[in-house]
Amino acid sequence: MTIYEDDPTFKMACDQFQVIADYLNIDRNDRDRLMYPKRAIAVTLPVHMDDGSTRTFQGYRVQHHLTLGPTKGGTRFAPSLSMGETAALAMWMSWKCALNNLPYGGAKGGVSVDPTKLSRTELEAVSRRYMQEMIPFVGPHTDIMGPDMGTNEQVMAWFMDTYSVHQGYCVSEIVTGKPVALGGTEGRREATGRGVVYLIERAMNILKLDPEKCTAIVQGFGNVGSVAALSLAYKSGVKVVGISDAHVALYNPKG
Repeated sequence: MTIYEDDPTFKMACDQFQVIADYLNIDRNDRDRLMYPKRAIAVTLPVHMDDGSTRTFQGYRVQHHLTLGPTKGGTRFAPSLSMGETAALAMWMSWKCALNNLPYGGAKGGVSVDPTKLSRTELEAVSRRYMQEMIPFVGPHTDIMGPDMGTNEQVMAWFMDTYSVHQGYCVSEIVTGKPVALGGTEGRREATGRGVVYLIERAMNILKLDPEKCTAIVQGFGNVGSVAALSLAYKSGVKVVGISDAHVALYNPKG
């Protein structure tokens, strides 16, 4: 048994895969190769804190499939992050890339930490230490990182700088989601939230639903949820009656 096989999130991803594998009649001998990741990396990150103490955090990176090209996937900072969850997210990234004919395999990574409990100095230290540990395993032609829950373009800038210093020259392509000033893409920050809305609009069209007669509640009001809520309300014409994040939920039937 692998170190992530008993994780409920990874089990769910495997169950989903088995359903589709049955439907596509994928040979049993090929299923494990497609289901289990190529590489799973766990690292320990000792970090000097502002109060003079040293705390140790757990970091992960899972590269699921490299057949189509270098792996690609976000890096999340979340207190509950585990190797199993990371492996599941990497698997889902592989399927998303394959379904869209993108020349990438799936990857995911992160640190088991609550970034809201860190000072800016501590967050930078965690970010740079994580990238330092990942340098032997990532690269523009191997594994490309991006932002995810709990990380942003500033964290990507620290990743990029740490990797570039180690290489001795600027390697901007090691991460996506970095600031525009460092070679990032205009609209990247809003892209995921807009993608959610495009799918909702497509579903409403298929179901022949009038957007102005629909209501929505958005769970999560970070980089994705906030953009999705604003786009639904002001572009699609859907009445957003509720929003929530990790701390509070708001509801107004009038929108």
